[in-house]
Amino acid sequence: MNLTLALTGASGAVFGREMLRALEADERVARVHFVASENSLRVIADELGVSGRTNLLEKLLGAPPAKTVQHSDTDIGAAIASGSYPSNGMIVLPCSMGTLAAIAHGLANSLIARAADVTLKERRPLVLCVRETPFNRIHLRNMTLAAEAGAVIFPCIPAFYNKPIDSTEMARQFVYRVLAHIGLPQPGAFVWKAEE
Repeated sequence: MNLTLALTGASGAVFGREMLRALEADERVARVHFVASENSLRVIADELGVSGRTNLLEKLLGAPPAKTVQHSDTDIGAAIASGSYPSNGMIVLPCSMGTLAAIAHGLANSLIARAADVTLKERRPLVLCVRETPFNRIHLRNMTLAAEAGAVIFPCIPAFYNKPIDSTEMARQFVYRVLAHIGLPQPGAFVWKAEE
């Protein structure tokens, strides 16, 4: 698979980091196009202690990337900005309300919004892992618009039935659910088994 992963300026950088690590490790994924918005850099620094764009991928992965390439959010000439470029979908995790609004209204004012717009117009999977609480009416309307255009709204709501030991495990299990949703089930995913 050839996938795009975008991190935006909403709280929850640990989710994005765990998604990046899962995609990099998955042998079914041939290429990952990674885009971090300008605002995400502040959140990544505050929440993960990782600062700057230089070697950002290596810092988040804990090793040099083997198949992940990073693009600037201002690079509207990147391959993922074109519908002619083969892609199997896009995940925005975490997805800020500002990014959601841009996608819902087709603004395409950044590489992230443009790549999402291309994903929708080409009828490819677009998963928006929105991160905000509470939602106001504008947020709800924008989620409805994006869903009507073909996006999947997949809020960053972690599970507790698997008794996670820390926030990283919580984020990892959430990431596994997102990946299962796009056809990439993970071997370490918790599966609920009702008592018989």
